Amino acid sequence: MDTTSPPPLFLCGDVMTGRGIDQILAHPSQPLLHESYVHSALDYVRLAERKAGPIARPVAPAYPWGDALAELDRRGASPRIANLETAITTSDDAWPGKAVHYRMHPGNVDCLQAAAIDCVALANNHVLDWGRAGLADTLWALDAAHIAHAGAGPDEDSAMRPASLPRPGGGRVLVFAFAMHDCGTPAAWRATAGHSGVNLLDDWSAASCDRIAARIGKDRRADDLVVASIHWGANWGYQIDPAQRAFAHGLVERAGVDIVHGHSSHHPLGIELHAGKPILYGCGDFINDYEGIGGYDDYRPDLALMVFISFDAAGDADLRLVPLRRSHFRLEYAGEVDIAWLLAMFAYEGRALGTRVERSGLHELHMSAA
Repeated sequence: MDTTSPPPLFLCGDVMTGRGIDQILAHPSQPLLHESYVHSALDYVRLAERKAGPIARPVAPAYPWGDALAELDRRGASPRIANLETAITTSDDAWPGKAVHYRMHPGNVDCLQAAAIDCVALANNHVLDWGRAGLADTLWALDAAHIAHAGAGPDEDSAMRPASLPRPGGGRVLVFAFAMHDCGTPAAWRATAGHSGVNLLDDWSAASCDRIAARIGKDRRADDLVVASIHWGANWGYQIDPAQRAFAHGLVERAGVDIVHGHSSHHPLGIELHAGKPILYGCGDFINDYEGIGGYDDYRPDLALMVFISFDAAGDADLRLVPLRRSHFRLEYAGEVDIAWLLAMFAYEGRALGTRVERSGLHELHMSAA
């Protein structure tokens, strides 16, 4: 491992810049939706305004990121990695049988560029919401914007291929991305030799771990840092399946993964440090249009986390968390009550995972082994 001290990596959970977010940006898509109760993406804007007040339109590309931008720049975070949970497309080919379809107009891809996002994971349950044409549009838009991607592609090989990012100070960051069935990814979305799709992971078995280890071994160089970005698990709840935890441990121990970047949960989950490597079981949503939707307030889904990870000369991780809160479809620094709630949640969830979180700055929490 490089003995210099490069800036931290930045990771976050689901970035959903489609639907209502897309409608307030400069190039909104056609708002038609195929949902049971909501038939226009503009309704999600109205629901948020009913709760928080008016949202001026159109907004600048940087608007949804809010206070996160200053934090990213202050820390010089690089590379910057997110799970992109929307198609970037004008396709009207809504995937049949799906209850929810997310899309952002390709003209709004500058929203991702505004935060200088280096890489997005595409292996999730929304990237093909608007069909294989929508996926092709998404890949084209990201390539044109010079944003690397992993986890989906025109065939199986490309979907399995990692994104390779330069690491400040030397070496590369390799991002491998996977989706699982248990988060709602349709089996028909699996990339094959003849069909585009996502890199679908069938289970948490030792055999699956060994296949991932073999693939990582094929691509990895000695000075690379490896991220396994996985869309898995339910939207709500804190329980971590013992098989899921064993699989994550196996990725670290047998596949040499340095960061397990888990997402799908709409709220942050507990974090583990295994052999000095962080396992983020669920980063929570980062950007979305759910602000006016109630029903799960006990989980505080309005809160988001920025995750900054550095590694020392021995390869052990240092985790810094910056809590944020969404309001008016924009991220702002979390308040004292919000931070106290997160500290209590991490204290409770960390007991089983062997970690603790302490306040380390005005807007910062520090994760460490208990």
